[in-house]
Amino acid sequence: MTARVLVTGGAGFIGSAVVRHLVADSDYQVLNLDKLTYAGNLTSLASIENSPRYRFLKADICDQDAVARAFETFDPDVVLHLAAESHVDRSIEGPGIFIETNVVGTYRMLAAATTHWRALPPDRKTRFRFHHISTDEVFGSLGPEGFFVEETPYDPRSPYSASKAGSDHLVRAWHHTYGLPTLITNCSNNYGPFHFPEKLIPLMIVKALAGESLPVYGRGDNVRDWLFVEDHARALQQVFEAGVPGETYNIGGNSERTNLEVVRAICRLLDSMLPRQDGRPYEDQISFVPDRPGHDQRYAIDPSKLNRELGWSPRETFDSGLKKTVRWYLDNEPWWRAIQARNYRGQRLGLSGGAR
Repeated sequence: MTARVLVTGGAGFIGSAVVRHLVADSDYQVLNLDKLTYAGNLTSLASIENSPRYRFLKADICDQDAVARAFETFDPDVVLHLAAESHVDRSIEGPGIFIETNVVGTYRMLAAATTHWRALPPDRKTRFRFHHISTDEVFGSLGPEGFFVEETPYDPRSPYSASKAGSDHLVRAWHHTYGLPTLITNCSNNYGPFHFPEKLIPLMIVKALAGESLPVYGRGDNVRDWLFVEDHARALQQVFEAGVPGETYNIGGNSERTNLEVVRAICRLLDSMLPRQDGRPYEDQISFVPDRPGHDQRYAIDPSKLNRELGWSPRETFDSGLKKTVRWYLDNEPWWRAIQARNYRGQRLGLSGGAR
């Protein structure tokens, strides 16, 4: 029997990459459970939407009855829990939905998964996995040296990261208290095709093409480690297939850059791929805006455990992944134009001003 994978948040950026990967490159049956918030987009799944191994269910992970029905009807062997509110700026101005979705929603998923898992026959019960996808932001902020490892103490600094830290702790508690075979992965900043244009890289591409100012927080010296989303999708499959229940694995791209370096790299690629009509460099559009409250200075992931124990490593460098990303946005203007026409025109969602 073909194994069944329930993906929550499968219409989001990372979730849709995972769904596309599993349907295109494996024989898993996949159920995509997504509420379709502003950041959910089913057009990101057009390439696989007609596959007989793919299904979509519009549902909220906070809806206990809907979640229970999904487990009952789909009968999953693996749960990939990606559904989450994920934007720091919006969490600062409106933390309630982050607590509701990321903490309460994760509890609902854990409760339903535990009931389902307990009723499975012994062979399937042994193979079942609940894989919770989290973020490096739960670890807080690094100085100029060092890396986040799996044992780094949690020190979240925003309502978003605090809500994700809370959900991580719930998942660990369900493993230790009830024996649910859980896995947790904490990833660095993702980028790539189909990224909703509120985040730094797609926002800068879209604004640059529109001739608008490219707003960068503070001095642009905040550092992030960047992970190409398709590399992340491969890593998640490797973890739920071969990871040890109860373990945590960090997923990073070995690609640290300051925010300003990222924006300048985007400008250089656009200069070569689609020069401005006036001949001036896109970098002339960069502006600096007041920093965000509590802006973490540096994140950097050490993914050596995942490489050492499960054999995963990123295929894309930051330069190669960014080039693919910029080219995708140039070649797929109808995708992001439709988002602008529907509900988003590049404004900051939460705080006015710069970009994460």
